[in-house]
Amino acid sequence: MRPRALAFDVFGTVVDWRSSVIAELKAFGRRHDAHRDWAAVADSWRAGYVPAMDQVRRGELPWMTIDDLHRMILVELLEAVGLDSVGDDEVDHLNRAWHRLDPWPDSIAGLERLKQQYLITTLSNGNVSLLTNMAKRAGLPWDCVISAELFRHYKPDPEAYLGCAELLDVAPAELMLVAAHPADLRAARSAGLLTAYVPRPLERGPRRLPHRVDGDEFDLTATDFLDLADKLGGRSVGS
Repeated sequence: MRPRALAFDVFGTVVDWRSSVIAELKAFGRRHDAHRDWAAVADSWRAGYVPAMDQVRRGELPWMTIDDLHRMILVELLEAVGLDSVGDDEVDHLNRAWHRLDPWPDSIAGLERLKQQYLITTLSNGNVSLLTNMAKRAGLPWDCVISAELFRHYKPDPEAYLGCAELLDVAPAELMLVAAHPADLRAARSAGLLTAYVPRPLERGPRRLPHRVDGDEFDLTATDFLDLADKLGGRSVGS
């Protein structure tokens, strides 16, 4: 089991979306002197993402980037909490909070180690501009940015996983998906990819139960990206 390339889920796996979005919402609330349960708003914003993608799959909505889906959900949430009079520019800025997510503490160092021996790329439902802006701001050292946008198929559609392998000119069995989400990994495995599970226990908040997985369900399980680099033989930076 030796992949030629590693593809990373991003939201929750590489970056801590929840803490980042809550901080952005709190700052938004201070600007508007609005006191709301911003953690609950962040959770609802994220929770709306899968149903919105399913609407696109069913043909109820046209193809939309994740930025567009996020904005649609955000407008509904602001209306629900009584802040629907906010101007479009402010809504756009808040929506781009997803471009400004902070990485988990191990992400950059782990990616830099893995990059020394593997091609590393995103494989995210986030659109290309979102992923590129996020990488630029956070210093994420991708070799390239691959998005489901390129295939007009969101994960977990097999076209996203197989399309990534095709773009990288590797066989599916030579591409390893790294993710904190078992459902994403199971779909990648069904498409013929290798899989590495890196749980992020705090992704959905301290009170949420961890994902349930079988002990040997995936090709590798690592505690974080540094542990993943150890298990895949990634050298320490500077060695």
